[in-house]
Amino acid sequence: MTSFISQILEQLLSQEKDISTLIFVLPSKRAGAYLRKELGNLVDRPIISPKVISIEEFSEKVSGLKAIDSVHTLFELYAVYKELTPKEQLEDFESFGNWAQTLIHDFNEIDRYLIDPMKIFSYLFEIQDKNHWSLGENQTDIVKNYLTFWKKLPEYYSLLKRNLLSKSKGYQGLIYRHAAENIEEFAKLNAENYVFLGFNALNNAEQHIIQSMLANKARIFWDIDEVFLKDDNHDASLFIRQYHENWPYYKTNKFEFASNTYNTEKEIEIIGVPKNIGQVKFVAETLSELTKDQLNSTALVLGDESLLLPMLNSIPPNIEDLNITMGYPLKYSVFSSFFEKLFEIYQIENNKIYYKDVIAVLNSPLVIKATNFGSEKVINKIKTENLLYLSKQQIEGFFPAEHLELISTCFHDVKLKPAQVLQRFEIIIQHFKALLNKDEDSLSLEFLYHYHLVVQRLTELITEFPHFTSLVSLLQYFRELSSQQSLDFQGKPFQGLQLMGMLETRGLDFETIILTSVNEGILPAGKSNNSFIPYDLKKTFNLPTYKEKDAIYTYHFYHLLHRAKKIYLLHDTDTESQMGSEKSRFLLQLLHEQQPAHKITTSIISPEVPVVNNELQKIQKTPEILEKLMQLAGRGFSPSALTTYIRNPLDFYKQYILGIRDNEEVEETVAYNTLGTVVHDTLEAFYKPFIGKPLRIEKLKDLKKSTAKEVKVQFEKTYSKAPLNLGKNLLIFEVAKRYVINFLNMEIKQLEAGKNIIVKEVESDLSLALSITGLDFPVHVRGKVDRVDLLDGVLRIVDYKTGKVTQNQLEIADWDLLTTDYDKYSKPFQVLTYATMLLNSTENNGEVEAGVISFKNLKEGFMKFSLKEKQAGKPIKNSKITEEILNDFHKQLSQLILEICNPEIPFIEKEIKPAYGAY
Repeated sequence: MTSFISQILEQLLSQEKDISTLIFVLPSKRAGAYLRKELGNLVDRPIISPKVISIEEFSEKVSGLKAIDSVHTLFELYAVYKELTPKEQLEDFESFGNWAQTLIHDFNEIDRYLIDPMKIFSYLFEIQDKNHWSLGENQTDIVKNYLTFWKKLPEYYSLLKRNLLSKSKGYQGLIYRHAAENIEEFAKLNAENYVFLGFNALNNAEQHIIQSMLANKARIFWDIDEVFLKDDNHDASLFIRQYHENWPYYKTNKFEFASNTYNTEKEIEIIGVPKNIGQVKFVAETLSELTKDQLNSTALVLGDESLLLPMLNSIPPNIEDLNITMGYPLKYSVFSSFFEKLFEIYQIENNKIYYKDVIAVLNSPLVIKATNFGSEKVINKIKTENLLYLSKQQIEGFFPAEHLELISTCFHDVKLKPAQVLQRFEIIIQHFKALLNKDEDSLSLEFLYHYHLVVQRLTELITEFPHFTSLVSLLQYFRELSSQQSLDFQGKPFQGLQLMGMLETRGLDFETIILTSVNEGILPAGKSNNSFIPYDLKKTFNLPTYKEKDAIYTYHFYHLLHRAKKIYLLHDTDTESQMGSEKSRFLLQLLHEQQPAHKITTSIISPEVPVVNNELQKIQKTPEILEKLMQLAGRGFSPSALTTYIRNPLDFYKQYILGIRDNEEVEETVAYNTLGTVVHDTLEAFYKPFIGKPLRIEKLKDLKKSTAKEVKVQFEKTYSKAPLNLGKNLLIFEVAKRYVINFLNMEIKQLEAGKNIIVKEVESDLSLALSITGLDFPVHVRGKVDRVDLLDGVLRIVDYKTGKVTQNQLEIADWDLLTTDYDKYSKPFQVLTYATMLLNSTENNGEVEAGVISFKNLKEGFMKFSLKEKQAGKPIKNSKITEEILNDFHKQLSQLILEICNPEIPFIEKEIKPAYGAY
C-alpha cells in the first residue's frame, strides 16, 4: 500500500531540486510526523527536513496574533459586558457564563466564515424582535431588556475584537479573519515554498487564505477518491467538489489529485456487538490474531474516545509496540474526584460536613500515605461512632499535630473565596508532591503537575479579571481547563499498533482498520444546537449547519477506507443504551453503494452466557472448625446463634465460626435493629430502679413524662448524636417514643385493673451448663432475658419484640419441628431457651409462663408460649411451663447441639427467602 503522503512526496521529489526549502501545511501534527517518516524512507541521502506546520500555526503566523483558549475569551468578554451594561442590569459571572459560551461560539463562526458581523447581528435582532411574546406597544421591562441584549451584540463583538487586537491576542475565528485580511501581502513574499496537504472542510477564511497562496504559486494536494469526486450526491466529496467547481484557480490549473484506490479489493466486516465492553473484548480478540507485520500497518480508531481506558486494559499480550495518539484525560486520574469533592466541601457554609464527603477525602491514597494510615483509623472511628455530620474542628481533633496542615487545608469552617480555594489546592499539590517518589510515582507526579498548571492558569485569570465571586463558577472553569489537559503517552510513533481517535486519522493511511462505535449519535455525531443563530439565518449567510458537520464525518469515515485492505466496522447493538445504539447511516450507505471489488460481510456477535448452576454450598467440619465449635460451646451458645443455625447452617458457619460480620457502616437512617436496641435500653433504664418492688401507677406516669428525654439519650448512645428532628430519623424517633409510651399505658391499665406486678429481673445475663450424651467437652447456653416479673404470683419470662408477632407464632404442636422450621418456631425456641436457663438457676414452685410482648401488636398484650395437645380427644393449649415441657425442650436442644458439633454432619446451606425478624 502506497499512502497518500508517500504519493505526494514521490511526486515532489521528482519535480523539486531541493525539497528541504518547502513548508508543508497539514491538518494535524500527527500527519506531519508521518510526512517526515515517509520522506526519510524515500530519500537515499541526508537532507535537511522541511518545515511542517498545522493550519492553525500558519494562521497565527500570518495574523501575528497569539491564540487564547475559550476560558480566557470568556473572561475578556465579561470585561466587555461589564463595560457596556448598566449596573442595574449586570448579571454575575456565573449567570453570564451560562449564555456567553454560546455567544463566543457564534462570534467564532462569524469570523471563521468572514461574515459581516453588523449585517448578521442586525438580522438576528429583527428575528428576535418578531419572536418575542409582547404584542402590545407598552413593552415590559423583561422584553425591553431581552431586546436590548440582542441589539447590543454588535457592540459586544466590536469591543471584544478591539481589546484582543490591542493585546495581539485572538480566539480562533478572529485569528483566521485577521490572517485572511493580511494574506495578500504575505502570499506575495512567501507563497512559492508552501504546500498544503490533505485538507477537506475549509471555512471561508481558510479558503480565502489558501486561494491567495495558490495564486502566488503555492500548491495544494487533496486526498479524495474518483468514486466520490464524480458522485454529485456523495457527502464524502461535498466540500472538495465545491472547491473544484468554484475556485478560480482550477479554471487554469490541474486538480491534484484524485486517487482511484477505493474501488480495489477490500474485505469489510460489519460487526454488531452488544455494549461498549463487548466491542472492547471483540477488538482484543481480533488483535490477538494479527501477526507482528500486520500490526505495524494497523490502526485501531475509537469512534467513541471514552473507550480509551477499557481498551488499554484489554490490549492482548501479543502487542509488543503500541502508539497512542490520544492523550490520557486528566479527568480519569485519581486526583479528579478528590478535587471535585473538595469543591463540594468548600461550598458548605454551616461547618457541618457530611460524613460521606469526609470519608471520600480521607480515603484518597495520598491522604492515607500523608497521614501514615491515620486517616483509615479516623474513617473507622466515624463508622463505629456513627458520626453523620462533622465540623472542621472535630475532624482536626482526630489527627496529631504533624498532619494538621494537610487536614486543615482539606476542610474549612468559614466561607471561602475562589482565590483562597486555589491557594489551598496549591498547598495540597505541593504537599502531595513532597510525598511522591520520582521513580515509583512518576504518573501521579505528572498528573499533579498538570493540575498545578490548571490552578496556576485559573489564578492568573482571577488576578487579571476579578470576576469570580462563587465557587460554582470556579468549579465550572476548573473542569473546563482540566478537560483541556491530558498526559501524552510515550511510545514508538511509527511501530506497532496505532491507537487513535477519528480526527487523528486525517491524512494517514493504514492497511488494516478497526473502527469502533459506528453508531448514530457518534459517527456522525448528530444535530447539536449550540448557537443563537437560527437555522434559516445560517443558510442565508452560508454558515455550517448539521448537514455540513455530517459531511465532515462522512469524509473521515470513507477516507479511512480509501487504501485499506482489511476493515472491521463495529457497532453497538444494545438498544437500552443512552443513544439507542442505532446502526450508523454510514454502514447502511456502504452496503447500498457496495463496489464490485468489495467483499462485505455482516454479523452479530453475542457473548456465550454459560448456565450457572446455583448449587447449595456444603462445608465439611475440619479439625480447626471442630476446635472452634468446642470454644463456642464452652463460652455458651446464644439463642440467636442456635436459631441462626436452624435458619441456615451456612450463615452460622460464616458468623460464628469464621467471625464474618456485616461491614461497619454509618447509619444515615436508623436501622430497625437500632430501633429495637433503643426501645430495649429505654425500658431497662426505666425499670431497673423498680426491681423487687411492686409497680405503682404514679411512678409509671412519671416515666411517661420523661420518655422523650430518655429515648433521645439512648439514641445518642446507640446511634449518633446527630439531630433527630429531621426526615426519617424524626419519624423513627417518634415511633420509639410511641412504643415506650404505649407499653407504659398497657402496664398502667393492668395496675388500674387491680393486677399486681413485681419486676424481678431486667436485661439479666443467664447461663446454663448442659450435660449432653455424646459430647466429651463442656457445653453451655447463654443469653440475656429482657424481663422477668411476677403478675399476680405467676412468674413471667418476657421477650420484647419491636416487630410484629402474633399468638400463633408462639404455639407448637410437634416437638420435632422446633429445630427445623425457623419461620414458624424461632420465637418458641428463644423463649423456651430463656425459661430453661432461668428455671435451672433459680428455685420456683409456682406457675411459670414464657412469651413475647410485641410493640407492633400491643393489643394482644403478653403472648404466651403454648403447647397444642389433645385431652379426651379435644384440642387444648397448655401455656404453663412445666417440667415435662422443659424436658421435651431439653431433648430438642441437645439434639440440635449434637448436630452442630457432629464432625460427620457438614454445614449445608439452606435455600431460604430473606427474613425480616422482630427485634
